[in-house]
Amino acid sequence: MTRIAVYPGSFDPPTRGHTDLVERSLALADRVIVAVARNAVKEPLFSVEERLDMLRTAVGDHARILYDSFEGLLVDFAHAVGATLIVRGLRAVSDFEYEFQMAMANRHLRPGLETVFLVPPEDATYLSSSLVREIARYGGDVSGLVHPVVADALRRRFAR
Repeated sequence: MTRIAVYPGSFDPPTRGHTDLVERSLALADRVIVAVARNAVKEPLFSVEERLDMLRTAVGDHARILYDSFEGLLVDFAHAVGATLIVRGLRAVSDFEYEFQMAMANRHLRPGLETVFLVPPEDATYLSSSLVREIARYGGDVSGLVHPVVADALRRRFAR
């Protein structure tokens, strides 16, 4: 049986923390699906397709990593792709309450779908997409926080 994990997120933009979790997720599953959430309520900086392209470039081609997007409930997407595991990152204690609530709700909606929390590397615990966007918006150097392709995309986006 192939063990499939879904690593969902907005990835707007993908950071070094995100790419680290994708790579480490491979130790937990035979296949990892990096799933960009389509959220009609949020106004993302990058389109879903742009985020998927940045993720593919930042993480690289790997036979065990797939890239997709979804709309609606994560548990429905996970069920549709045959996933039994959700991977989420916890940067700080402040993330835990929200992530715990989501994990419990997902378990209620889809028993058997487990959530695993991974902690990013020490030098990325403070890192978030919103922080990266804010730094880039004001011309700050994000080169150490994201893949070069993401840094270039941010420079182009905010140069307008």
